[in-house]
Amino acid sequence: MKFEKIQAPKGVREYLPPESQSFEWVREQLIVPAKNAGYQLMELPVFEDTNLFSRGVGESTDVVSKEMYTFEDRGGRSITLRPEGTAGVMRAVIEQNLDRGQLPVKVWYSGQFFRAERPQAGRYRQFYQVGIEAIGTEDPALDAEVIAIADRGFKNLGLKNYRLEITSLGDAQSRAAHRVDLLSYITTLDLDEATAARAQINPLRLFDDKRPDMQAAMAKAPLLLDYLSPESAANFAAVQKYLTAMGIAFNINPRMVRGLDYYTGTTFEFVHPDLGAQSGIGGGGRYDGLMETLGGQSLSGIGFGLGVDRALLAAIAESTVPSQEFTSDLFIIPLGEGAKEQTLVMASQLRSVGIQTEIAFGDRALKGAMKAADKSGARFVIVLGESELKEGAVELKRMSDGVTTSVKIDQLQEELQRALSL
Repeated sequence: MKFEKIQAPKGVREYLPPESQSFEWVREQLIVPAKNAGYQLMELPVFEDTNLFSRGVGESTDVVSKEMYTFEDRGGRSITLRPEGTAGVMRAVIEQNLDRGQLPVKVWYSGQFFRAERPQAGRYRQFYQVGIEAIGTEDPALDAEVIAIADRGFKNLGLKNYRLEITSLGDAQSRAAHRVDLLSYITTLDLDEATAARAQINPLRLFDDKRPDMQAAMAKAPLLLDYLSPESAANFAAVQKYLTAMGIAFNINPRMVRGLDYYTGTTFEFVHPDLGAQSGIGGGGRYDGLMETLGGQSLSGIGFGLGVDRALLAAIAESTVPSQEFTSDLFIIPLGEGAKEQTLVMASQLRSVGIQTEIAFGDRALKGAMKAADKSGARFVIVLGESELKEGAVELKRMSDGVTTSVKIDQLQEELQRALSL
């Protein structure tokens, strides 16, 4: 009986060797600035109660209304695969009382997220992000720090062609004043039923509508930046001052709203023009009121999510990705059963001190094993047989030029450490 092959789900981007090395490099480079700024790891479930996202992200968003993977579990509960990271972090902070300790709570996370979107280049149904959240203070200097951490991550990748766009979505007073005039403007437009319903829930969503006719219709709509309260305007000015002081260039985009309803105040996005339609490589903003909406106390927060998939595409576009060639430090070829046992012991000891060590398995002939060693990219190779064990010495071969050195087995670790440091 011949079984049919099973394929990966549509819209899922897999990373296999050697490309997975580039993916890992991008992810780690994006994480490092957060660690350097004192943010600590938070690992969260990839599925949550559906109410967390419908209430936290917003019913008017495409994420909630069209894109969530929602199902009923065996207990009859409505469960959703996480479409974004902030709501889950906030739920955990509230549930575990982290907001009752030292503020701000500063955490970073990374992992898979899920949205039922139409797959295309840079837009996947399972995608990867690195994110941070800083919860518990409204200081605009913190806004600038969060943006700077994201900017440093992209700089770590060697990216130069991206741009930073920022705006302010104001406080409750600002949005209330703007909403009156925006809704009045919207009543003059000829909207389909679904768009009109979305506008009633959150009229700002119409700025995010990508249809050309809607973009034209909203071209003269009143802008929230013109309605900022004195406090919101002062905070936004301070953020700009701090970014300028740090040498971080930015453009003000008064029409930016992003795709999630919880954003308030400082909002930002990093855009890379080399990626075509899916040009956003990361973004975030402040979310005053989200904690209260999810049942916690009234604390402000700010964070971002950076797309690992898209950042990798940007690095490829700018040719900043390091070589994907895999290399190890040592490749050991055992000849005979006794040598195989000793090889396992030797490899374990070398690995314990950080020397990357591979073994030739499968009892290959010496010629075939040497070919495997060459393909492995190992910097050094040794053959371990009965004669080497008897003499207590091996020939350490440097693969780059074929030079060999006789080394006592009990001194192999020290010799490798010396050679690898050169």
